[in-house]
Amino acid sequence: MTTTERQDVDAVRDRVRTALRARLADHVTRLAWTADEVAAHQRSRLRALIAHALEASPFHARRLRGLDVEQFEVQDLERLPTMTKAEMMANLDGLLTDRRLNRAGVENHLEAMTDEPRLLLDDYVCLASGGSSGERGVFVQTVEEYADFVASLMRRRIAAAPASPMRGGRAIALVAAASPVHSTGFGAATSGGPVRLVAVPATLPLPELVDRLNAIQPPAVMGYPTKLAQLAAEQLAGHLRISPRSVTATSELLTEEDRTVITDAFGVPVVDQFASTEGLAGQSDPGRSIIAFASDMCIGELVDDDNRPVEAGVVASKVLVTNLHNFTQPLVRYELTDHFVAHAPDQGHLRASVEGRADSPFRYGGAVLHPLTVRTVMVKASTVREYQVRQTTRGIHIDAVTPTPFDSSGPIADLKQNLRDAGLDEPYVSFRVVDTINRNSRTGKTRRFIPLADD
Repeated sequence: MTTTERQDVDAVRDRVRTALRARLADHVTRLAWTADEVAAHQRSRLRALIAHALEASPFHARRLRGLDVEQFEVQDLERLPTMTKAEMMANLDGLLTDRRLNRAGVENHLEAMTDEPRLLLDDYVCLASGGSSGERGVFVQTVEEYADFVASLMRRRIAAAPASPMRGGRAIALVAAASPVHSTGFGAATSGGPVRLVAVPATLPLPELVDRLNAIQPPAVMGYPTKLAQLAAEQLAGHLRISPRSVTATSELLTEEDRTVITDAFGVPVVDQFASTEGLAGQSDPGRSIIAFASDMCIGELVDDDNRPVEAGVVASKVLVTNLHNFTQPLVRYELTDHFVAHAPDQGHLRASVEGRADSPFRYGGAVLHPLTVRTVMVKASTVREYQVRQTTRGIHIDAVTPTPFDSSGPIADLKQNLRDAGLDEPYVSFRVVDTINRNSRTGKTRRFIPLADD
């Protein structure tokens, strides 16, 4: 990296950290809001979001035309159409509210952003997500909008404990994505101040993960539950020797089995965190399964297959997200296919338990391949719109939907290396372009990662 490039990266980090510091105090104050204050904030932000979308987004100008914005209420959302990821991606140029932005420019920016965080047009944070759906999505927001999202995730931690005397703030080892095209990777690359994320890439071979954590001795650990469970086994075996005061599981379903082994290994109750690139985020109390979502940031509607609200205690087919802080890429009733069960709200905030979000790791005897190692490769393949991964006896097979010719040699080489790093000798990776991925005829859903035993 040249001196100029280093300065550019440092400037990105400084800007993100400055924006975050400017917002943290306000977000901590919001924790004391009453239900009426949350409702008033939702109404105000929703009206502003829709007004901006009607004015600056051709996509929403067609979709939401005729609305009386000044009289619009949160409950009126039920009258509006929903958005799918496929619809969002197909109409991204018209959805984005800065006319300088378009899908090609965003994709080019993401492809060029390999190891270090960068801003598009010196102002926009661009992130990609394959998520558990396997369908690629890209998300764009200003630095300030991104900082609002991060502040909503940090505020409970900041309010619960004073800042650490450690240089750079309280350190959290983040066992998640390393690439800044992912939300966790970008967050780790730009973190600083009261909470400092130290990236420990989940794609590393397990022995190297253990060595890094032993060297860091982090006071807190956050990561994918399946990786935390692996690390818990290493802790119980005596290979990993850390004493975190808090452990947070994020981005995947936290099973009771994983929760138990993680708690036993590290001696602290696990916090369950939900954080989607789309903006819906929340956390549980330590040792609890019910997540309190930041409803001042996103409105989440729990609905069935026909987009009808479900009652408390019923498993929702999806969550319709209306993001109240991202005016660059307005998401209004955007479909997340995660399965939530609603509980009684608290001070106006949605409370729910997550019933489904994870993909199981592929196991080859003693070797374990985490789904992240596949997603990290596939999310960079901008022409691949959707994919499905099947475990084979010696590796994996991928079916991919791509509308344009696609050279699979690079992804295959990267995937083979990830399989070797996971401990599989002489791995085999096959790749096939298909017209469509098979889905359940009733729900429209599909499994993205299919273990050998279930094939």
